[in-house]
Amino acid sequence: MSSSSPVHSDVVTEHLVLRSWTRSEATAVLDGHHLPHWAHDFPAEGDRVVAGLFEQYPDWLGAYGHRLVIECDSGLVVGSLGLFWPPSAGVLEIGYGIVASRRGRGYASEATRALAEFALTAPEVHTVSADVELSNPASVRVLEKAGFHRWATGESVATFRFSVPDRDLR
Repeated sequence: MSSSSPVHSDVVTEHLVLRSWTRSEATAVLDGHHLPHWAHDFPAEGDRVVAGLFEQYPDWLGAYGHRLVIECDSGLVVGSLGLFWPPSAGVLEIGYGIVASRRGRGYASEATRALAEFALTAPEVHTVSADVELSNPASVRVLEKAGFHRWATGESVATFRFSVPDRDLR
């Protein structure tokens, strides 16, 4: 990671706080322990996968890594999203998930847009991308609402991008 990376700071939106994971939270997920500050249906399978990869990808615990999604009203963790650091040729991939009990509130779009905007503060990043299976129209809507634009469409997957026009080097 770049030496100019910001310190771990929360990204705060109207309804959410996006906070970096701690190692103890990742361990709790992997050990099957449910912490009191988690929604009853957190973690989801994707959260378990990410928690299991922190040892292999320690930068994912950094400022430009993965975040827990905390609902401001309840203070509960209701999902996670993350940036798959390091970027490749200025492009950084993002992934997201909100637990079933909190879907339909716009949280995924709100969190995805906020983290994408934050990612673009890294000098080595000009674009945030996400691949979505076309069979998942809800995820396509999340990205569209977050301000991502369809960049390419394959047989079963679409790639969406969010970028700063004057920094998009393609």
